[in-house]
Amino acid sequence: MSNPRDAKAPKRSRRTSGASQAKPTGPLYLSVARTLKQEIVQGTYPIGAQLPTEDELCARFDVSRHTVREALRRLREDNLVASRQGAGTVVVSGPAQQDAYAHDIMSINDLVSWAAGKRFGIESLEVIALPEELAARTGLERGASWLVVRGFGYEEGRSAPACLAEYYIHHDFAAVGRLLRRHTGPIFPLLEDLFGVKVAEVHQTIGATLIDAELAQRLEVEHGSAALEVQRTYRLSNSQVAQVTISIHPADHYRHSMTLRRVNHRV
Repeated sequence: MSNPRDAKAPKRSRRTSGASQAKPTGPLYLSVARTLKQEIVQGTYPIGAQLPTEDELCARFDVSRHTVREALRRLREDNLVASRQGAGTVVVSGPAQQDAYAHDIMSINDLVSWAAGKRFGIESLEVIALPEELAARTGLERGASWLVVRGFGYEEGRSAPACLAEYYIHHDFAAVGRLLRRHTGPIFPLLEDLFGVKVAEVHQTIGATLIDAELAQRLEVEHGSAALEVQRTYRLSNSQVAQVTISIHPADHYRHSMTLRRVNHRV
């Protein structure tokens, strides 16, 4: 009679093979970090367990040592692992937390999926030196030169605009403006293709606001009705802000969805 523990052994081999062949989304190190984080959450690597060595992870995911180190750095920032001399990288509990909820958004595509396939009707496109009001609103430096694109987003089958959108694009990438009137979907992939850069992180904030009379008329909603203002800041791997996007959505036309997973930190 076979040992049940032995029957489990091939599972890791099959998962390892599949992970190395899966097409990653976003930066490679985030793809590696996401996979390892899921395995930690699911108990593949319990508290106190040692992760595979850097060489083993390089071979598994078919990536460079630098990519693996960046992935492990991300896990350390999330308080999921610690690097210990002579013990490698070990799964640890978070500081003074048990059964914490982790908001796991590791894919940039998840954050901007609302824009895929949607049409953006441009109403103005100009390079300006940011005045104080816009600098305060976007968190960017006053007087800095940015390409500012304003317009409305449209959804298929709906005549009224779905949202007002403003794009602030760093002057280093302002040449992308010549392509935008024929473009659909998110803008940051164009920056990556044209300039050979990579968006590494997108920081998103969502706040409540009210729709003024002019915007209410364009969006075909009531003046003073509730709306959600979504701001996204796109940073490159060197931490440079490449783009800031601000969009205003009528409250009944926008839904933000996320998945929360329980991370059990108890031994």
